Amino acid sequence: MSQEAVLPSHLGIILDGNRRWAKARDLSTFEGHLKGYENFKDITKHAFNRGVDYVSAYIFSTENWARTKDEVKFLMSLALKLLTKDLAELNRENIRVVWLGSKEKLSQKLIDAILKAEEKTKNNTHGTLCLCFNYGGKQEIVEAVKKIITEKTPVDQVTSDLIDKSLYAPEVPPVDLIIRTSGEHRSSGFMLFRSDYAEFYFTNKLWPDFTRVDLEDALNDYSYRSRRFGK
Repeated sequence: MSQEAVLPSHLGIILDGNRRWAKARDLSTFEGHLKGYENFKDITKHAFNRGVDYVSAYIFSTENWARTKDEVKFLMSLALKLLTKDLAELNRENIRVVWLGSKEKLSQKLIDAILKAEEKTKNNTHGTLCLCFNYGGKQEIVEAVKKIITEKTPVDQVTSDLIDKSLYAPEVPPVDLIIRTSGEHRSSGFMLFRSDYAEFYFTNKLWPDFTRVDLEDALNDYSYRSRRFGK
């Protein structure tokens, strides 16, 4: 990738394939998620070092509650690990953490850890890591509309810009490039309002196998695309 190549300012990643990766190796689902977690830290770090400003990672959707109780519990523990034990590493890297998602069903312990991580890293400037945890694209829009209604906003003042400002972490800009691993070709509700002009990059690689070289391929592919925004 050349020095002049255009990078996405906001990169979205749908981390898919941890369970299939584990199954193919006769490993437990937990081992797949742990491998995916370690890869998530490495890939996001590399993205920031390459000059990406925002990385939004779809790590737990509102639909993921339908998984087994043990799997959900393990995913919650990984989130807590990131926000507590591994937070010092993110802080050293000068990475800011923000959360996009609903508080519904989350433990108070996890909510407190999220808020503490946001506060501790709020002045970091090397990049912003957006954790889409307990996140659903439709749910985000519903909550934005509820907020507007609660504030008794006159109908003629309800605009696309107002909805944008009512989303989770409204300072987070529209997403430029979305990467989805594991051969699936859908958004699964990820960043619905922020992705109207996003570019998509699909790969058959399962998330734990997605490397820095694969990220470079995605960034290089993006740099050659012509984004006309409807013009």
